[in-house]
Amino acid sequence: MAEPSGRTFSEADEEIMRATYRALREYGYADLTVKRIAAEYGKSTAAVHYHYDTKEELLAAFLDYILNRFVAAIREVETTDPEQRLTHLLDRLLVAPQENPDLSVALLEMRSQAPYNEAFAERFRQNDEYVRYLVKAVINHGIDEGAFADVDADRVTRSLMTIVDGARTRSVVFDDVGEYERARATAEEYVDATLRDTDA
Repeated sequence: MAEPSGRTFSEADEEIMRATYRALREYGYADLTVKRIAAEYGKSTAAVHYHYDTKEELLAAFLDYILNRFVAAIREVETTDPEQRLTHLLDRLLVAPQENPDLSVALLEMRSQAPYNEAFAERFRQNDEYVRYLVKAVINHGIDEGAFADVDADRVTRSLMTIVDGARTRSVVFDDVGEYERARATAEEYVDATLRDTDA
C-alpha cells in the first residue's frame, strides 16, 4: 500500500501544523479560528492564508500531518519481531492518546463533521485504511513467522480497531481518559486469546 497522502511539509507548514495542534488542544474544533491558529503561530492571519486558503483546507492538511507523525513513530521501531511491533502499534493507538486528551476531543469533533465535509471524510477513511493495513500486515507477518496462531488476520484487525474506536469515543463522551487504559488491557486480552493461543 502506498503512503496515505504523499504530502510533504515545508518548515513553515510544520510550524503552522504545530500551531494548529496547540490551538485545537486549547479551543477544540468548534471554537477554532484561523486567528487563533495565527496567534499560536506568532504571525498574522494573512501569513497562515498565504499557505492555506481556508480553515478547512488547513485542517485537512493537519489530518495528513497527524498520520505522517503516526507513521514516522511506527518506523522508529527497529525490531522486526511481530509481537513487539504489534505491541508498539497498540500502544501508539491506545496509550499515546492519553497524553493529549484535549486533542482526542478535537479529533472526534472533526470526525463528526466527516458526513458533511468530503475532505475530512476522505482523510479519515484514508487514515483508517492505512492503520488497518499496518495492523493486518503485522499480524500476517506473525502468522508467517509462527509467532501468532493461524487466524483470519482481517477479522482480528477489525476487532482490534473496534476496541480502538470504542476507546476514542468513550474517552470523549464520558470525559474519562481511563477508557484508553481499559481498552489497552482489553486489546491485550484479545491478542492473548486469539493470536498467542497456538492451539486455537
